Amino acid sequence: MASAPFGKLDIHYREVGAGPPLLLVHGLMTTSYSWRYVMHDLARDFRVIAPDLPGSGRSTKPPSGYTGAALASFLAEFCDALDIRGCLAVGNSMGGYLCMRAALADPTLFSRLVNIHSPGPVDTRYRTLHAALSIPGVRPLLSWWIRRAPQRWAHKNVHYFDESLKSIEEAAEYGDPLATLEGTRAFIAYLFETFDPRDLATFIADLTAHPFPTPLLLLYSRHDPLVPPSVGDVLHRLIPASTLHWLDDTSHFAHVDTPTPVLAAIRPFLTG
Repeated sequence: MASAPFGKLDIHYREVGAGPPLLLVHGLMTTSYSWRYVMHDLARDFRVIAPDLPGSGRSTKPPSGYTGAALASFLAEFCDALDIRGCLAVGNSMGGYLCMRAALADPTLFSRLVNIHSPGPVDTRYRTLHAALSIPGVRPLLSWWIRRAPQRWAHKNVHYFDESLKSIEEAAEYGDPLATLEGTRAFIAYLFETFDPRDLATFIADLTAHPFPTPLLLLYSRHDPLVPPSVGDVLHRLIPASTLHWLDDTSHFAHVDTPTPVLAAIRPFLTG
């Protein structure tokens, strides 16, 4: 497909089922594989489509340009390429954040949106990360470090409430794209550009200035080492019309840790 921010791209996606289109958008360092425990159940009612975002998985990996605005534009371009504008959507973590940005920029893109534990407000960790990656030489050094043992890096840095869910297959799915220089450059560009504190601040300002255009379900875990659960409360206050649903004994990747409660929460919302 052609993309205004990224140029010509080959986008890998998984598709199963028939019915109203449902877009699933993965988070940072994961891929469409992360939806493996919910895709086929959702496919009983929906045409489920889960892409690997640019720079991730089996998709093309541009060296840079991974701003929130660019990736939100890509989601609209992808939906138009598959003729699914107006689809339902579920995004996890960074994917939820990007879906919210896409909905703000293009109110007709999604008919309903589920956000599973996305980041949002700027905090000290984002400022520290951005400052560290701004130091000359840090990004090439980090790229080299990840490529030394990419599967080990993926295994260590994808966290679950139940860590026994981790597998060699998963480490390969998430780690193998990081074995190449283009893969680690894309991953680090995500860290540096997508989570630029100024970009996150723009997102919060947009939420403050404009009503959110799409029915929104915020699905948050009460225990998450990656994104504080309080982010769910903040987004719910900024979008009073949204629904905030809490999950217990799960993680940032609730659709992997606890697929049954996740499906029980999102299916009634998606079907309206």
